[in-house]
Amino acid sequence: MLDFVGTYRIGKFFLDEGEQTVAEESVKPKHRMVKKAETMREIAEKSSNPVVKEPGVIRLTFRYIGKPFVAVGRVLAKIGHKQPFKFIGHVLWPAYFRNSWKELRQVTWPNRRESWQLTTAVIIFATIFGVMIAVVDYGLDKLFKQVLLK
Repeated sequence: MLDFVGTYRIGKFFLDEGEQTVAEESVKPKHRMVKKAETMREIAEKSSNPVVKEPGVIRLTFRYIGKPFVAVGRVLAKIGHKQPFKFIGHVLWPAYFRNSWKELRQVTWPNRRESWQLTTAVIIFATIFGVMIAVVDYGLDKLFKQVLLK
């Protein structure tokens, strides 16, 4: 496929016309090349002389096709400014559901590690509390049997 600047595009790689046949013939994987770091002078020269790119074919196509949609978008923006959908939402959804949704959006949910830590803490607390109640119940049972049944 020939791009607008005269290079062939193959997959993700842009090759000059002469390099195309070499790339098709060679199947060896290429080694990664590290780009040299730019000096401050090169960076300053780049920023002072910006390269003006011509818009591509796709961008130009969307620019001309998108003209009617811009007009429609402006009309929808004017309608949206009066927020008819918000009014419909207030009518359809009772205040309880709207406020519940707002509260849920404000919650900071724990991550996986915190969830496991909190779950473990609850299980340990419930086990210890259950054992304590069982011990007190057993002790009171024995005490009342000795006191009341004598």
